Amino acid sequence: MKFMCDGVVLSDAAITVSKACAAKTLIPAYECVKITAKNDGLTLVAYDGEISIRKTMKADVLEEGEVCVNGKFFSDFVGKISDMSIVVSENEKGMKISYGDSSTILQTLPTDEFPSLGGDPCEEYFEVKQADLKNLIAKTVFCCASDDSRPILKGCLLEADQGKLSATALDGFRMAVSSCELVGGTGYLKIVCPARTLTEISRILDGEEETLKLYVEKNMLSVAVGDTVLRSKLYLGEFVRKENIFPAEFTTTITVNRNELIESVERAIILIRGDKNNLIVFEMKNDGARITANSEMGNVAEFVNAALQGKELKIAMNGKYLLDALKALEEESVVLSFNTPVSPFTAENAEKKQSEYLILPVRTNA
Repeated sequence: MKFMCDGVVLSDAAITVSKACAAKTLIPAYECVKITAKNDGLTLVAYDGEISIRKTMKADVLEEGEVCVNGKFFSDFVGKISDMSIVVSENEKGMKISYGDSSTILQTLPTDEFPSLGGDPCEEYFEVKQADLKNLIAKTVFCCASDDSRPILKGCLLEADQGKLSATALDGFRMAVSSCELVGGTGYLKIVCPARTLTEISRILDGEEETLKLYVEKNMLSVAVGDTVLRSKLYLGEFVRKENIFPAEFTTTITVNRNELIESVERAIILIRGDKNNLIVFEMKNDGARITANSEMGNVAEFVNAALQGKELKIAMNGKYLLDALKALEEESVVLSFNTPVSPFTAENAEKKQSEYLILPVRTNA
């Protein structure tokens, strides 16, 4: 194998594909990028057992062939010489990368150890604008669980139905629900997609008004964006029903300026940095809301103007969870809705109700 290409193009392709390389694994091939040189271009692919990313690019192929190389080392190294024209070849010592008057050898792995990925076309799909999907992912994926105690909660429930795509994510302490309009599709679809997959899809999206088709078949999701194709396994099992968790009504609601509340909460959690619960206390009064936080470093007490409807209430909560929800909302005014100091509360925009966040309070001795 031997080819010559532009360093910038190769670096971009390597960085994109290497996102699907495993960081820690007992299977060396899962750490590799497989490079195939054929006709007038290259195909780079990586697979970690859950996600595969394949990207094609133009190159001057002098000798056809294929090679497997550690994806992390390859992408990092090529990124440091991306301003040059690069010649890549294979010999008995490994992969030789020539640039300017210099060259480097990287160890390779036999290509027959790289897993077969299949890739049969899927028939069922839903179609959405790229900008809408990117926004939907940003508003929900941060609420997915990160531990393995309940694996299905490491994913996001996606439901395509009646012209709308809904996303639900939760980690046991908070929940995000958001939706956007569909452009088209084959009908009702319900999948649980890994949060990591959605994050990688968001990274490769490159358009605003352009639409994207997400194909679904059995336990696989497939997405093509330009010359990049991502395939991912889906989680199997029953996801939590949001209808059983969100309260039907509330006894206390406050409407508050989002930016003022964000700034106040950010100042409050500075003093509790490192605290497991990021504990702040929210006290709703007729004349506004009082935010307090205490730690060995000191204490903070701030007043925020707010319009109260219903009963006065004092509740303790994880300040980071509230801050994440507020930053995901976008309107000038937001509404927080409560029942009791020990029951879940919600945050949403005052007008546009496409996103809603539910947060569990923190029980205290007080």
